Amino acid sequence: MARRSHKRSIQYYDDLDNPYYTHKSNKRKDKQRRRKGPEEPSNIVELNSLLNTGYKPPQQKLLLEPRNPAQKRYINAIKNNCLTFGLGPAGTGKSYCAGALAAQALESGRIERIIFTRPAVEAGEQLGFLPGKLEDKFSVYIDAFRDILNERLGKGVVEYCLRHGRIVGAPLAFMRGKTFNASTFVILDEAQNVTPAQMKMFLTRIGEDCKVVVNGDTHQSDIRGPNGLDDAVNRLRGLPGVHVHTFRKEDSVRSGLVRHVLDRYESIHG
Repeated sequence: MARRSHKRSIQYYDDLDNPYYTHKSNKRKDKQRRRKGPEEPSNIVELNSLLNTGYKPPQQKLLLEPRNPAQKRYINAIKNNCLTFGLGPAGTGKSYCAGALAAQALESGRIERIIFTRPAVEAGEQLGFLPGKLEDKFSVYIDAFRDILNERLGKGVVEYCLRHGRIVGAPLAFMRGKTFNASTFVILDEAQNVTPAQMKMFLTRIGEDCKVVVNGDTHQSDIRGPNGLDDAVNRLRGLPGVHVHTFRKEDSVRSGLVRHVLDRYESIHG
């Protein structure tokens, strides 16, 4: 039995050396290759291709429709200026409009990366030590923006972009040394909690043709001392490529109750 199997193995390797069998094997491989189509590098993935795959459930494409004239002016200001300041009370749609425009730009391919940043300042309370890596610690600060992106792009696409650096959330302190280029859409939220030195550091990161939005409500600052948002608006108002948009409490779209709450608080403090 041992001799017979040895003879078969010799015959098999002789067949491999035979030009007839080699040609036949190559033809079979060519047919399989043509059937599969041209090969592409496995590490190149187009974001737009994810929108029609299992990463995102089928859904109707959402159009960003302003809910009042103030939001319309704000959206146009972001589209037409390099740096836009969005000032105003809660519920006016500052964060939503900016986040939705960033998602729209990423989906269309006009930009390659979205950066969300804000100061790591709590609203009057200390959360203490948060477990996990830096991304896990800071994720609690950008949950609101993540909800906006999930609504506009789909949860699967957002998770993919977060893993591959297409969507980045980082504390303001980590912006030092970076340069925001033309393929980046940057949003600084809760800017009323930024010091003038921090604001200067952030604004000097802006490169050519970059899109930057700075949002905040100067009446809800949680820091002591000078406010970097007010300081920047006073210094930069009127510069080319810079627009300052101010919402009023009447522009709130969150709910009618929020407008009444703002009225009562302003009347007490006034």
